[in-house]
Amino acid sequence: MERSFKQALEHRRTFYGIGKESLMSEKEVEDLVKFAVKHVPSAFNSQSTRVVVLFGKNHLRLWSIVKETLRKIVPEAAFEGTENKIDSFAAGYASLLFFEDESVVKSLQQQFPGYAANFPIWSQQTSGMHQLAIWTMLEDKGLGASLQHYNPLIDDEVHATWNIPQTWKLIAQMPFGKPISEPGEKTFSPLDERVLFFK
Repeated sequence: MERSFKQALEHRRTFYGIGKESLMSEKEVEDLVKFAVKHVPSAFNSQSTRVVVLFGKNHLRLWSIVKETLRKIVPEAAFEGTENKIDSFAAGYASLLFFEDESVVKSLQQQFPGYAANFPIWSQQTSGMHQLAIWTMLEDKGLGASLQHYNPLIDDEVHATWNIPQTWKLIAQMPFGKPISEPGEKTFSPLDERVLFFK
């Protein structure tokens, strides 16, 4: 049973322990992602967000790229912890790659030079909205997810492996699957330090 929007936001958490079992079919995941990409807003209706969904061997390939990239730069004595973390992502059902199409951003900068400095910022904001929307909808279906940022270390190999257009800038990676462990306790800073009201 789907929750209200407020309930879904409240229950969205970071899950590191995920398994390969999915509570959704590939088609249902595809429909969910397409729904978010279609309906999540963007500044000037730029529609600059791009999402790549990796299932099966493609999902595993992503985390192999991450592992082998980090193996070259993380000291051997510290690599075991890094490897275990990456393996926990690979243990999931699938992964999402979030990109922003910089050709769209540059086109808007040329069309509206007075706002040129703002368009890259607004692009990041729309990506964040897509990430939250998809993350929350996945959680609402009973799936666990987390948001990872191994870019720009993996950018070149990701682009080459899946023939991603060079104008697509990698922003984040989201592995997901059926939760197999509970998330950590969530803490909150005082709201009166974060929100102001003037009446």
